[in-house]
Amino acid sequence: MELTRLTHAQLAERIAQDIPEGAYVNLGIGLPTQIANYLPADKEIFLHSENGILGMGPAPASGAEDPELINAGKQPVTLLPGGCFFHHGDSFAMMRGGHLDICVLGAYQVSQYGDLANWSTGKPGAIPAVGGAMDLAIGARQVFVMTEHLTKKGECKIVAECSYPLTGIRCISRIYTDLAVIDVGPQGLRVREILADITPEQLQDVTPVALTFACGGSDE
Repeated sequence: MELTRLTHAQLAERIAQDIPEGAYVNLGIGLPTQIANYLPADKEIFLHSENGILGMGPAPASGAEDPELINAGKQPVTLLPGGCFFHHGDSFAMMRGGHLDICVLGAYQVSQYGDLANWSTGKPGAIPAVGGAMDLAIGARQVFVMTEHLTKKGECKIVAECSYPLTGIRCISRIYTDLAVIDVGPQGLRVREILADITPEQLQDVTPVALTFACGGSDE
């Protein structure tokens, strides 16, 4: 079944809409960094990077990059007025101490319980690269996932139980995919918004765990 999907840029823009004024936010390596480009200029939102930056802005214009100002993914970033950089240890103290309101992470898999696997597929000989993901997964007050709903092989990333090595257990509060926005709660997965031009039944067909719907689904 061919599904219409949001582009990565459209998904980043959608997530940016849900980040409130005054929030301290970490955007994980990969797709989530694009969210910085869509945060409204009239909202005061403090972006944190685990390598020791607070107050990042959008990506710099081509040719205006500062090689000494990069995020944790080694991408050039900008610094807003009042922004600062500091020791790596202080940055991790912020992450582990519950000082971040929201963290947005990528994912290989998310379970129906909110377990996250995002650092390894478990392939033999792979170099461990968990970085600060474990600290962010348990340290932020809310943890969002930004990911594609299906892999290139057509397998859903939302699963009954993760088969890849876990980053955190029951740590995810909301999943944003290129098909839907899904809340994770004690009663399971509840779709709050369908983002693509598909029906609730089509979304359920490609998702191997039970979904309930707050947006016109058949359970209402």
